[in-house]
Amino acid sequence: MGTAAMLAGKERAMNPILRSLHERKSVRSFLDMPVEPSVRSAILEAAMAAPTAGNQMLYTILDIKDQTLKNKLAVSCDNQAFIAKAPLVLVFLADCRRWLDMFTEAAITARKPGMGDFLLACEDAMVAAQNAVVAAQSLGLGSCYIGDILERREEHMELLALDRYTVPIAMLVFGYPSEQQLARPKPKRFNQSYIVMTDRYHRLSGQELRAMLAESHPSEDYETFMKAFCDRKYMSDFSVEMSRSATAYAMEFLRDSEAP
Repeated sequence: MGTAAMLAGKERAMNPILRSLHERKSVRSFLDMPVEPSVRSAILEAAMAAPTAGNQMLYTILDIKDQTLKNKLAVSCDNQAFIAKAPLVLVFLADCRRWLDMFTEAAITARKPGMGDFLLACEDAMVAAQNAVVAAQSLGLGSCYIGDILERREEHMELLALDRYTVPIAMLVFGYPSEQQLARPKPKRFNQSYIVMTDRYHRLSGQELRAMLAESHPSEDYETFMKAFCDRKYMSDFSVEMSRSATAYAMEFLRDSEAP
């Protein structure tokens, strides 16, 4: 290991924020302990302190407290029972409705939101969500992103009382992790050399793709691993449904858009 790498490793060990970011992993099993109101408030305040486009805060956070609603979300989000057991469940909406209503309240005739507004709202919502994750980790809570909230659009719109300009971009569940979850190793990430590119994007060669997987999954055969992963994730029914729902959200959002 080179001197620079050694120094970086020491800095990570001493820096509590860096250490927390590297130690954080998805947690899907929680102790039967509530999240104290002060901790809940601290997580929400941290989320709202996140960077935001033009200080617009183009998101709404739904704090899901109704157990019946939690139970329904656990079923609608691919039958993941741990969602219903999580003591804190937050849904982050990309929200372009609030500012549109604010303009109307001021008797301003404004254009309807377009794709740029939608993508900015998605960015705002995800940055806020990640702030919540980092804050929770620092407070001893585990968390897990639930991307399945993007599936089953029609059902989730009804469950969460959404309209065309409010889209559920992410759901997060939080709780104090069980001992098994604490002991579980974090999956290894791909090497930085394959992910960080200088100035311009370039496609990785076949040799680079194989080397990238071999470094993070040294015991796996490339073809076998890729076939299993493709079947389990990319070609799965839930992935196809997520794309259907996401397209429907975007198409409805942009219906009658006045943007050029």
